[in-house]
Amino acid sequence: MIWRQIDGDREQIVGEHAGGELIQGDFRAVDLSAYRGRVQCIYVDPPFLTGDQFYFRMRVGEKGWENGTPSLSLPAYSDAFPGGRSQYLQMLRALLERCRDLLSDSGAVFLHIDSRVSAHARILCDQVFGENNFVNEIIWAYQSGGRSKKHFSRKHDTILFYAKARSALYFDISRVAVPRKDNRSNHMKRTVDAQGRPCRTIRTGGKTYTYYDDEPVFPDDVWADVSHLQQKDPQRTGYDTQKPLALLNRIVRCCTRPGDIVADLCCGSGTTLAAAVENDCRFLGVDQSPHAISVCRKRLLDTTLEIRTPFERVDAALEAELLPGIGYYEITLNRYEADMTLPEGGKSSPKGFTIEGLDAVDQWSVGFLRDGVYKAYASSARLRQSPQLRTMLELPLLRGQVAISLVDALGRRTLWAAEPEK
Repeated sequence: MIWRQIDGDREQIVGEHAGGELIQGDFRAVDLSAYRGRVQCIYVDPPFLTGDQFYFRMRVGEKGWENGTPSLSLPAYSDAFPGGRSQYLQMLRALLERCRDLLSDSGAVFLHIDSRVSAHARILCDQVFGENNFVNEIIWAYQSGGRSKKHFSRKHDTILFYAKARSALYFDISRVAVPRKDNRSNHMKRTVDAQGRPCRTIRTGGKTYTYYDDEPVFPDDVWADVSHLQQKDPQRTGYDTQKPLALLNRIVRCCTRPGDIVADLCCGSGTTLAAAVENDCRFLGVDQSPHAISVCRKRLLDTTLEIRTPFERVDAALEAELLPGIGYYEITLNRYEADMTLPEGGKSSPKGFTIEGLDAVDQWSVGFLRDGVYKAYASSARLRQSPQLRTMLELPLLRGQVAISLVDALGRRTLWAAEPEK
């Protein structure tokens, strides 16, 4: 059996959970007309005007996924704007206008920024959504990172929460209740009521106020109970500026119902999309970086997913054995050899190590080509929990041309079709 690289621009993954769509491209240019007026919740974490280059850390092979090395550091996206703040704000306005266009009448947008541009972003949000549609300025406070002696350490981000139409906004704070903390230093009296429920009471202005210990507590607009991701957090994907799932779960839950659409137009590592799945919502993810697409694809393999981005053609050779069984094919990946030259700005650890054999494969799947669309039915991907790649996958006997999709350690997605040997 000979495997040849072919072109394609759509991949469908058959999963267990309600999923959505993942699109590679600039949010200003991709066609999102099918979602206009249908999205219930949008979270966006755009560049912060830092001027920095951000990276994706790709572990390589079974050893890399077990121990952290060998690994590659690959350019993911740039936060540099040659035109300075003016160019950045033009981008941000275009982003907000796209969000407004996608939102349903009861929908909400959450814009995640920091002190560099928060004042400018607030003005832009007022202009695009209207001052009357402002809901909250949320402060996400955290303790990670270094400490400054030249100024007070900057330990918070700002999340601006706006409605498409304040009067129609769907918001259910009961879905994001948090456990009550046992604060013994306050001045309220601890007691139990006639039914034996523990509570705290305080008398003021001639009235007695009772607060029950078993009643839910709702977050205010300062979120200090959601920690930043630590370096060894199992959630980490290797994608710079990744946000914790707990943060996105709170955002998604407060303003969606099961079946609603959640969107992220700068989806990066895919935390928003993972939160949508966890809360029984569908999702739309858009990002320019091919590494964002490969990370999101791996993170969402158990969902029903459509990926809209062209497969690449690379200097590579693939060998795989295809054996028919009873009701299925057995496809065994035997060899993948490719030019693994690092892109400009890429680095390896240890320096100069060579990627050999199937260590170059980060994830692969088997499926069928039908009407130009590749539909995957079985996949294997390297993860911290399962660093060893499964080299044999079973494919049900269905109509269509047998094909393999492969993502290598450089984040390149290729599509291979099976052809009989002549």
